Amino acid sequence: MREFGYERAYDVAGAVALLGTDPDARLLGGGTNLVDLMKAGVERPTLLIDAQELPLRGIEFTPDGGLRIGATVSNSDLAAHPDVRRHYPALAQALLAGASGQLRNMATVGGNLLQRTRCGYFADLSKPCNKRTPGSGCPAIAGEHRNHAILGASEHCVATHPSDMAVALAAFDAVISYETAEGPGDLPIDAFYLPVGDAPHIETALPAGAVVTGITLPPAPAAHSRYRKVRERASYAFAIGSVAAALDVRDGAVRDVRLAFGAVASRPWRARTAERALAGGPADAEAFAAAADAELAAAKSLPENGYKVTLMRNLVVAVLTQLAEEAAR
Repeated sequence: MREFGYERAYDVAGAVALLGTDPDARLLGGGTNLVDLMKAGVERPTLLIDAQELPLRGIEFTPDGGLRIGATVSNSDLAAHPDVRRHYPALAQALLAGASGQLRNMATVGGNLLQRTRCGYFADLSKPCNKRTPGSGCPAIAGEHRNHAILGASEHCVATHPSDMAVALAAFDAVISYETAEGPGDLPIDAFYLPVGDAPHIETALPAGAVVTGITLPPAPAAHSRYRKVRERASYAFAIGSVAAALDVRDGAVRDVRLAFGAVASRPWRARTAERALAGGPADAEAFAAAADAELAAAKSLPENGYKVTLMRNLVVAVLTQLAEEAAR
């Protein structure tokens, strides 16, 4: 591991100032991703700025009935918060599915947003990787890619985004707030994560030197929401496919629906084609399957991950059917 300096920031302005002193500085939240990457030699910061003491631990309602979440709130505290469980159950479920209890206790909301891919080639310095070294190639395309992307990938990268929390946030139209030396800013989550394109090493639209300060959720779109994750073992593991959904049904018709997919793209995948297909139509399994097929028509699978198309179709139908049944009761 490369030798590095350590500073603790006690306010956002101080954190921004410290980041501005060194282009190789990194913010340290719980360290559940960054420290692992430092041990592997993938991340080599010259300065770590401890963000745990930043005054960003609040969870509170906004004037319009949404929710404001501070960036240093732990994943455990967010999952257990009664307002999150009541109004945004899919978010609480995603957090609980995302890691072991010990990791949730340490991991922060801001760090969760910024975690890097879990692709084995990315973490292996003996292999090329365009995310790690732009222009070096993507060995996953011809190599091990069973758990890799089927949507929105490119010839330069087929890795997936690992966050469960971010999938639920995408379904709820979250907005990410940040602070820079030039002042504050906001990014809708759809704009926060960038398409993989030909620059997979540039993962977010955050300005250089920015400190994520929080997440704002608009009022919940429906009383019923759910997150379901498929993984290769029952214990803690990264998803091979997941769905976050919110559904509002009136008189058997879909009045509002939100869908986001996880573990199928380089970023949380908002399934807007499926949403448009469902709007105003019947809330039944046939319509849910047709909407999933419309979304997945854009899938481009590799030889070993085509199973994800069927998996995601079945997952969409199962989750939406369950929500429709809940709404009917």
